[in-house]
Amino acid sequence: MSGRRIGFWYRTAAVLCKPPLVVLFKRDWHGMEHIPADGGFITAINHNSYLDPLSYAHFQYNTGRVPRFLAKAALFRGGFMGAMLRGTGQIPVYRESTDAANAFRAAVDAINKGECVAFYPEGTLTRDPDMWPMRGKTGAARVALVTKAPVIPVAQWGANEAVPPYAKKKRVRLFPRKTLKVLAGPPVDLSGFYGQEPTAEVLRAATDVIMEAITDLLSEVRGEPAPAHRPDRPTSTSTSTDGPPLPLADEESK
Repeated sequence: MSGRRIGFWYRTAAVLCKPPLVVLFKRDWHGMEHIPADGGFITAINHNSYLDPLSYAHFQYNTGRVPRFLAKAALFRGGFMGAMLRGTGQIPVYRESTDAANAFRAAVDAINKGECVAFYPEGTLTRDPDMWPMRGKTGAARVALVTKAPVIPVAQWGANEAVPPYAKKKRVRLFPRKTLKVLAGPPVDLSGFYGQEPTAEVLRAATDVIMEAITDLLSEVRGEPAPAHRPDRPTSTSTSTDGPPLPLADEESK
């Protein structure tokens, strides 16, 4: 099965976004060979800057396989942003509503059609003071175990040095030019979980395997060892403390 074609809206987004990214940032990209040439797959990415979605989308766009992100449903309502999200096939997430499971079904359907769905398993910007990934939510693992699609772990670093998380509290620093580093790894082996009932324990264990792979890659990118224990995700992530709405993030299906 072939993936989503790079159509008008994706090309429009590339025309608008790539030039400033090329001008303002240097790039250090590795692991493109791990992005499947065909068939459905998942990418699971760490999240430490509001610039991450553009940084990662630029990387994957250049492989010829465009990602479909999960985005807050409110962003799809009218305006140029809504038109762009709808046109590029992003997946709306309806939080705390009867439509909350639609994102899960849409992600599964997209992968079964041979497309890529990109997850930020942490579900929000990391709260770790040293910028390591937090414990992930189980949405990516849930989709992976249903579809048995490859899960490609990805680590990115550098966007956070230009646009720190919760930037309203910190200055944006574009100069001197920062380097956007992206490293994709080989598929995570989740085969040991196939055929098991998707209990909370199974989904948690599969998620921890995914997060461990992402953290190992980030350790390689940063050139320093990761902490022995991953911080838990905060229990409260309201927009009053998170800063601006997160444009592209994983949301665990209910």
